[in-house]
Amino acid sequence: MSEVKSIASIEDEIVEEFALFDSWDEKYEYIIDLGKKLKPLADAHKKDENKIKGCQSSVWMVSEMKDGRVYYSADSDAVIVKGLVSMLIRVLSGHTPKEIMEAGLSFIDRIGMKQHLAQTRSNGLLSMVKQMKLDATVYQAQLTS
Repeated sequence: MSEVKSIASIEDEIVEEFALFDSWDEKYEYIIDLGKKLKPLADAHKKDENKIKGCQSSVWMVSEMKDGRVYYSADSDAVIVKGLVSMLIRVLSGHTPKEIMEAGLSFIDRIGMKQHLAQTRSNGLLSMVKQMKLDATVYQAQLTS
């Protein structure tokens, strides 16, 4: 079984990838490419209870816990948002609830994302993070009860 990379090391990888691009146009292209590679969510999961509140676009997210680790799947009708959520999934999926709850997600600031996203997209990104951490909190409570 391969060793799971730490959240911090995955964040560092993303920061390094973004450092390869000179302009924000190139970075946006990269985010869009990431979104295009995100595995689509089954239509059965695209329902109101899986929708992220606070996002300008429609974003659906589901999670499950297997062997003490949380795995996320998501989709959006906006390709840039798919790219953003794919980065969050890459960083957080496959980790324990406790690790996810404690994740600082500094890569968002380190790559300059907050400054370059429209306010509504930035709010949506925060809503996605909040939902992922909330799911992790629920799974952690199940583990300790």
